[in-house]
Amino acid sequence: MEDILLKSKNGTHISTLFPEILAMIFQYLDIKDKGRVSQVCLSWRDACYNRMVWRNVEAKLHLRRANPSLFPSLCRRGIKRVQILSLRRSLRDVVFGIPNLESLNLSGCFNVTDASLGHAFSQDISSMTVLNLSLCKQVTDNSLVRIAQYLKNLEVLELGGCCHITNVGLSLIACSLRNLKQLNLRSCRHVSDQGIGHLAGLSPPASASSRTEKTGNARLEYLGLQDCQKLTDHALRHVSVGLCHLKTINLSFCGSVTDSGIKFLSKMTNLRELNLRSCDNISDTGLGFLAEGGGSTIEALDVSFCDKVGDQGLAFLSQGMYSLRRLSLSACNISDDGIQKLANSLHELTTLNIGQCGRITDVSLSAIGEKLKQLKSIDLYGCTRITTVGLEKIMKLPGLTTLNLGLWHKR
Repeated sequence: MEDILLKSKNGTHISTLFPEILAMIFQYLDIKDKGRVSQVCLSWRDACYNRMVWRNVEAKLHLRRANPSLFPSLCRRGIKRVQILSLRRSLRDVVFGIPNLESLNLSGCFNVTDASLGHAFSQDISSMTVLNLSLCKQVTDNSLVRIAQYLKNLEVLELGGCCHITNVGLSLIACSLRNLKQLNLRSCRHVSDQGIGHLAGLSPPASASSRTEKTGNARLEYLGLQDCQKLTDHALRHVSVGLCHLKTINLSFCGSVTDSGIKFLSKMTNLRELNLRSCDNISDTGLGFLAEGGGSTIEALDVSFCDKVGDQGLAFLSQGMYSLRRLSLSACNISDDGIQKLANSLHELTTLNIGQCGRITDVSLSAIGEKLKQLKSIDLYGCTRITTVGLEKIMKLPGLTTLNLGLWHKR
């Protein structure tokens, strides 16, 4: 049976195929199967070393002991993206072992320190465009000195959970990483409005020799500021002035951000995704600012757990946010009146999260089932007032693939 499967329609056995043809086939296998087929025979092993097979593959490594053949093998296959799962060796081995390294993911490597990064980043690494240091909690601004000096072509920098990063570190990023498109500062709690001013090019750089040069990361498209507790509306004013190309900003759990800050963001015509989850001071007024300003370009909005958002806010959205595709309203103070207004206007919604909205009834589900024909996903977790009557309306939606009914009891 296996022999039959290894033959093509004209009877040719797969073992007679040219290595280039084998490589074209092997590129569609998952990573484990790529490794398995390389052990079948010498010809398959040679075909598996074709760089086409490993294009865009990220090698996931445990660096526990010396392995002289590891890095030459990765280089031969053209591997340029590496994730380190555990680290007991020098990072320098990785950086120098793969000369054209493009992406280095150290997320969760708790033993990474400023010293180890300084040892690894000791010369220009022009090929590297992605560096992930998420949850490397020993990393400080001292590492950003090296990164700013030697990794000038970075486009993605993940610093989520690096709790020792400060505004000084952001000034270094602003001065040197001019190609940066994505920056994640989640839970960097020392970062304040001044640091965001650095990124926007609106604050003096840290280096006196650079004060005559233009600074800032004007090319940023994604900025993650989740749980940066020191940020206020002034930070959003900086963003609106200096980061005009921004498409996505995550401000979830930034408790000091208010409706006034949202007014600044409403002027950003390139903004596509806005996350305000658990921003306690956001209310209907802020949604009104979005609808009046550039909010018509926003495709994804999350105001879950903003208990000051109610039906009036939904009325504002329905009057101006016609580009919305994904909307999260979990635990907001909304009722059937607000949902009906949404359903009557925002016909392109594909995702609607209204879990834990205890005032929602079958009236809302009927409106959704009748008007929102593009809906693919809906979260009704904790909506205890809905019944099978309303659910029958939802189930008739032609594209619905995800329905969350947690904590709902059949009635």
